[in-house]
Amino acid sequence: MQEKKLKGAPGLICLILFISLYIISIFTLISGFMAIDRGQSHGVVLVIGSFLWIFLGFIFFLGLKVIRPQEALVLTIFGKYSGTLKDEGFFFVNPFSVAVNPAANTRLGQSLDVDDGSSRKLSLKTSSQAETTGGKKISLKVMTLNNAKQKVNDVLGNPVEIGVAVMWRVTDTAKAVFNVDNYKEYLSLQCDAAIRDIVRIYPYDVAPNIDTTGDGKADEGSLRGSSAVVAERIRQAIQDRVELAGIEIIEARITYLAYATEIASVMLQRQQASAIIDARAMIVEGAVSMVEMALDKLSHKEIVELDEERKAAMVSNLLVILCGNRDAQPVVNSGTLY
Repeated sequence: MQEKKLKGAPGLICLILFISLYIISIFTLISGFMAIDRGQSHGVVLVIGSFLWIFLGFIFFLGLKVIRPQEALVLTIFGKYSGTLKDEGFFFVNPFSVAVNPAANTRLGQSLDVDDGSSRKLSLKTSSQAETTGGKKISLKVMTLNNAKQKVNDVLGNPVEIGVAVMWRVTDTAKAVFNVDNYKEYLSLQCDAAIRDIVRIYPYDVAPNIDTTGDGKADEGSLRGSSAVVAERIRQAIQDRVELAGIEIIEARITYLAYATEIASVMLQRQQASAIIDARAMIVEGAVSMVEMALDKLSHKEIVELDEERKAAMVSNLLVILCGNRDAQPVVNSGTLY
C-alpha cells in the first residue's frame, strides 16, 4: 500500500456556501408555505426541497477538515483508501470519508503520546487529552521513544541492563495505517527485538577473541567503548524492521548501560583488580628501567665496581624501594657489605 496525497477543496469557501444554502433554504421554506396558501403547486416542491436540505445538509459539514502543520489524515470511503490529507489548512473532502488511525489511543511513554504504566489515573487523563487534541490524525513530527531498560545477556553471557532512546517519525501514512495493525506498538516491539539482537553480539567491556563485526577476526568492540557504533547498528536494525510500517528511524542513542544488579559488585571488583594489575605492571616496568639505567651509569662513570652479588643486592634494594607501597627507610652503612 503506497501513500496517495489527497487534495481537498477550500474549506472556507465551502463553509460559506453551506451556510448560505441554509439561509436560502429558510427563505425558500417560507416562500413555499406562502405559495401553498395561494394554491400554487410549486410550493410543495419548495417546501420538500427546503426540508431535505435543513435536515440532511449537516452531512456536508462533516467533510470540513482542519489540518495543522506536521499532521496528516488518512481517509477511506466505504472501506476503500481514498488518500491522505497532509497540507495544512482548512479543507473540504467527501463527507462520507472516514479517518483511520488504529494507533490513536496507544501510549508509548513519550511526550503527550505516552503511558509509562506508573499510574492508571494519569494514563486515563493522558488518553482523554490525546483523544480531544489529536483524534484520528497522524503526527508527522519527530518523536522520541524512550525504551524502558532491558536486561540482556552480552556475548559472554553476562546480564547487562541497557536503555535506548529512539528518534522516529512517520513518512508513509498509508503503510503505517494499513500494513500493520498498530504502528506504535509494532515500533516498540521491534525496538526491543533489535536491541537484544545487537547487544548479544558485544561484550560489556573489551574481551579477547571476540568478533563483533562478523568478519571472522577478533576486535576490540564493546558496549562501553563502542557506544556510538552499537547505537548506529541498533538504529539500522530497527529501520530494517519498521520499513514495512512506513516509519523512519532518525537516530538511536544509548541512555543507560550497566551490569545487572546481581553481578554489578562482582564485576566492579574484577575491574578494580584488573586496574591494580595494570598499575603494578607499569610500576615494575618503570622500576626495571630505572635499575638498568642506574647500573649502566655507575659502570660507565666508574664510580664503583660491583661484583655480581653486590649487583644483585643493589637491584633487590632498588626494586623494593621503587615498587613498594610505603616510603623507604634508608640505612647508613659505615662499613662494607660483608
